[in-house]
Amino acid sequence: MVKELIENALDAGARRIAIVVEGAGQRLIEVVDDGCGIPPDELPLAVARHATSKLTSAADLFHIHTLGFRGEALASMASVSRLVIISRPADSQTGTRLQVEAGETIGLGQVGAPTGTLVRVADLFFNLPARKKFLKSDNTERRRIEQVVMHYALAYPAVRFQLQQEGRLSFQTGGNGSRREVLAALYGVEIARQMLEVLAAGDRLNVAGFISPISLSRSNRREIHLFANGRPIQDATLTAAVVQAYHTLLMVGRYPLAVLFLELPTENVDVNVHPTKGEVRFREAERIFSSLRHAVRAALMAHSPVPGLGEGLRWEPPPVEEGQARKTWPSWGIEPHAGQPQEDTGKRTDGVLVSPVQPSQLRVSGVPILRHVGQIASTYLVAEGPDGLYLIDQHAAHERVLFEQYMSLRGNSIPSQVLLQSTTVQMPPNSARLLEEQLPILARLGFHVEVFGPSTFLVRAIPSLLSGMDPAAALWVLVEDFEEDESPLQAAQEGRLIARVCKRAAVKAGQALTVEEQQRLLSDLEACQSPRTCPHGRPTMIHLSVDLLERQFGRRGAR
Repeated sequence: MVKELIENALDAGARRIAIVVEGAGQRLIEVVDDGCGIPPDELPLAVARHATSKLTSAADLFHIHTLGFRGEALASMASVSRLVIISRPADSQTGTRLQVEAGETIGLGQVGAPTGTLVRVADLFFNLPARKKFLKSDNTERRRIEQVVMHYALAYPAVRFQLQQEGRLSFQTGGNGSRREVLAALYGVEIARQMLEVLAAGDRLNVAGFISPISLSRSNRREIHLFANGRPIQDATLTAAVVQAYHTLLMVGRYPLAVLFLELPTENVDVNVHPTKGEVRFREAERIFSSLRHAVRAALMAHSPVPGLGEGLRWEPPPVEEGQARKTWPSWGIEPHAGQPQEDTGKRTDGVLVSPVQPSQLRVSGVPILRHVGQIASTYLVAEGPDGLYLIDQHAAHERVLFEQYMSLRGNSIPSQVLLQSTTVQMPPNSARLLEEQLPILARLGFHVEVFGPSTFLVRAIPSLLSGMDPAAALWVLVEDFEEDESPLQAAQEGRLIARVCKRAAVKAGQALTVEEQQRLLSDLEACQSPRTCPHGRPTMIHLSVDLLERQFGRRGAR
């Protein structure tokens, strides 16, 4: 309903659109615009099925220039609610008020009103209560409304949008024509400043908008927004084109932020595919896919050039002089093996195992005591056990260590690290609303976060276990997790949330570790209850048995 009413306002040439929502839309949806208005004699036709002023012939269906064109939206709303429309054209001295209940007109007359149109939809499904059970939760409906308003604010930056939900201003733009300012209202000034501009003009296709640099990414594709001729669209193929443009530049499982606008001849795109008009069909889909990918990649390379490497040139980590301190290992906040007493099965001298352990003494799910050997490609640790060679993924292993240390503290008072300087984080309205609802749960997990204005939060403390992590990044990880599951966090979901935060806080592939750091990681991994996989199920290690090595070197025949 909000989408259709906004589209009507934009088709009417509105420069200001105000939306008021109460009861997640069930009690009230009101949209006011300053557009051209509806002539008094045509107002009753506005709620008649298939009556539209936007098409004059069937041929117009192949050249649609307006957002709406079917003439079904207002009629459908009027049939399931108490609908009021007040409209006044610029050339009229007074406005006209139309009142409809459950599809029946109960009032029509003149009224004083400013130029433009007001549509008020009240008591949704009052005559069809069974339909209410098909609605999503109130929180979900509110977020979807915010998402709709944000989409059109991006597509029409010269229009001033104002959204008020449950008596509180939720979103507002200035309407000065700057898309970057709209991005600032959505994501905050810092993210808007980092976004890279895309401008590409081609044969029958223009691409414009903004994309994120490789340093800014999300864990899902939800922040890739596409528009065709000013209309928000959902197209998995074009979304894949944007993702492919970042190929080899982002980690696996990370996705860019993008707001991209495609302008093409109306006869080359069919918007009459689905009632929501969100799905479209392109006449030259392959060419558009290729052009979009090329435009995004070209803009990315222009703003973030990747230097080439000559033949034979290899990167080596800089040497660390004796006595020089370097910070490469996040502070873990608690002592190793806290809450996990272990029986001594051997002695270590400078990290070297000096007492043998028989394989029969090992836990099935555990690992033997390992002798540190070294590090490969600043990504994998090499260790020797009594039954062969072990290759350990340092990132996955550190994830497991952090996760089990964090989970061992859950249920008790998780210690927090107060920040010397509180961090301010601004989020899109829908993410901010979701985060605000979960603040009590976050407090139990060791986060101290306060509301600091519309869609803005103040991070005062984070769990001591994650004290080496950027507070803003930690908060974004939490929001991404919430968005993947709309239900409130519960016990199992808290564990999933902790796993996601630990993934971001763990040491990364390509990060050189000192010998002491490598030995400490091995020691802590040995103490874990489930050391062979990370919390997400990925293996932390590969075991090459002595028997396998002997067969590979031809010392023993294949059996």
